[in-house]
Amino acid sequence: MRNFLKILRIDEYSITPYYAQIYNSILRAIEDNLIDKDDVLPSINDLSIALDISRNTITRAYNDLKKIGVINSVPGKGYFISNTRVDQPVRVLLLFNKLSAHKKLLYDAFAGALANKASIDFYIYNSNFNFFKKLLLEKQDKYDKVVIVPHFRDKADNAFEVINEVPKEKLILMGKLIDGVTGQFGAVYEDFQNDIYNALTNLADKVRQYTSLTIVFPKQSYFSTDILIGFLNFCKAHNCDYDIISDFKSETILKNSLYITLTEDDLVELIDKALSINYKMGEDIGIISYNETALKRLILNGITTISTDFGFMGEKAAELVLNNSTEHHKVPFNTIIRNSI
Repeated sequence: MRNFLKILRIDEYSITPYYAQIYNSILRAIEDNLIDKDDVLPSINDLSIALDISRNTITRAYNDLKKIGVINSVPGKGYFISNTRVDQPVRVLLLFNKLSAHKKLLYDAFAGALANKASIDFYIYNSNFNFFKKLLLEKQDKYDKVVIVPHFRDKADNAFEVINEVPKEKLILMGKLIDGVTGQFGAVYEDFQNDIYNALTNLADKVRQYTSLTIVFPKQSYFSTDILIGFLNFCKAHNCDYDIISDFKSETILKNSLYITLTEDDLVELIDKALSINYKMGEDIGIISYNETALKRLILNGITTISTDFGFMGEKAAELVLNNSTEHHKVPFNTIIRNSI
């Protein structure tokens, strides 16, 4: 019997579910001729103990492999490799800067569109450039496609140099284009400057109901500064009194002001402060929140959002993967008006 513990490895740093890691490991081992037809697999119980993961996880991985005809089982004898001539899915390395409600929408759309046509190894680098660099340089050679959401909190002036190390036929950028990344590569990108400018222009009649417009742009943020440029261009074009603040810690909530928050934490703090002085949303103050989530439909009878279409982004990126395309697509940016303005 082969030593499957050298083949089936669990990466605890990966966000990819363990069952999917086992599934992908077996397919890759077949592709690399490390596993042959009729090889006997470890029992569910033995593999569960050896990898220190649940029996249900092993069972799901084996059942998924059974569905595509790679393995089979004989009562009393266990599981074995029944077929090594299978269409190998596209191997995708997926790097997100963080997890959030809207990033989940993006991942679900991407993974759902790929379905069983690709295997995804998913990592979160926490907007840390050094960790991103380490992951990318260590792992990229093992994959057919490298899909990156490139946002960094720390200084990353040479990010383009690291990303340029990826062969361009493999590379797909999601969410943001990086200056200096050259060659023919796929991208599904946001136009931050024009997106917020056009969204606020569409809301101009609502904005004029307030005496001032304030955007909360956190310090050391991974958000693009192009958002601020678009905001300032709107304020200048429409002669708005405006302010830019980093948080609400030392700020007084001003009556008849309209606030734009980028993070969920700032949205919650704004609402908490406003309610503590009995301000009503959409009357005493206005709120616009960046990026749509399901919860914002319900909070205080609805929070107005200006938002990237994350479903489109994920589905279009999956299309680039499957079509081996180097096209660039701009993501739609939507305005949803609710009772908060």
